[in-house]
Amino acid sequence: MQRLRPLLPLVAIGGLASLPFAFAADTTRFWQGVFIQIFILAIYALSYDLLMGYTGMISFGHALFFGAGGYTAAILLRQTEPPSMLIVLAAVIVVGATLGAAVGALSLRVSGVYFSMITLALAEIFFILFKADDPKLKPITGGEIGLQGIVVPAAIDATTYRLRFYFLTLACMVGLYYAARRFINSPTGRVFVAIRENEPRATALGYNTLHFKLLATAISSTIAALAGMLMVLYEKSASFEMLSVNLTIQALLMTIIGGIGTLIGPMLGAATIRLLDHGLKGEFMQALLPAWLRPDLVFGIVYVVLVLFFPAGLMGAIRKLRGKTSRSSVERLRQAMKPKAES
Repeated sequence: MQRLRPLLPLVAIGGLASLPFAFAADTTRFWQGVFIQIFILAIYALSYDLLMGYTGMISFGHALFFGAGGYTAAILLRQTEPPSMLIVLAAVIVVGATLGAAVGALSLRVSGVYFSMITLALAEIFFILFKADDPKLKPITGGEIGLQGIVVPAAIDATTYRLRFYFLTLACMVGLYYAARRFINSPTGRVFVAIRENEPRATALGYNTLHFKLLATAISSTIAALAGMLMVLYEKSASFEMLSVNLTIQALLMTIIGGIGTLIGPMLGAATIRLLDHGLKGEFMQALLPAWLRPDLVFGIVYVVLVLFFPAGLMGAIRKLRGKTSRSSVERLRQAMKPKAES
């Protein structure tokens, strides 16, 4: 079994690559769309886990970066002569990194719940601005209607080439996962973990923890912005809901369900939430459940059950089966919410 373990990621990637060919012909495009959304949400959850799971910072405004990447791509692609995707990609990376560094510079002077509340406040400011129907802002943001009718390069148009876009998002998810794992295993990534576990001790060792936390915020925000760009390319629209606190809560739930500080766990959490959402809102479940039992209520019950029986998340349960111990997601969450001065 030990010899076969390095092959498991290749088997998983191969399975996802062959998945579109396993569906019935009349449902292929639909399921391709479902898994495209899963891959994009997995990238988004991965970015959140880098911030919370490995650096110990809980942001309640992470959707700000997701929305910023989406709106940057949408605004550029709505030009009369849209720029090449390389320019759009570069712009999204620059905006994501710059915005992350700016938010970090404003909020990282405090820690714990105070940091979380500041990020929430900053995200709500942008949410209100992008939702407003102000005559000066609406031509840029679209107001409550958002930006519709975005022209996507024909080569990656998900409407025409759904399978091609499926493989594009799969490649982005796999590439960003391996890049994040490589970074976490680097000396800089080890400092992130040291800050999460004991920031005063990391400071005593000579590390400028503020600089490392700024770097973590910038990297996390950049990956989230890339996820937002992919979502806009898929849906061909950008809405102020991309900046809402509900989307941040989704990232938090995906991370807790999958397993905080595992990278692959939040990605599994994204798949679990998306498939569960699809199943609960499907016609079969709607006919099966009584009228008063709404899908959101059922999801809440399922979430409570998952937290109670899998306190370390899905990856924690898998590690337990393999004989490894893992700290519970609730314990990590409690530690991240605690101000460092009390550590």
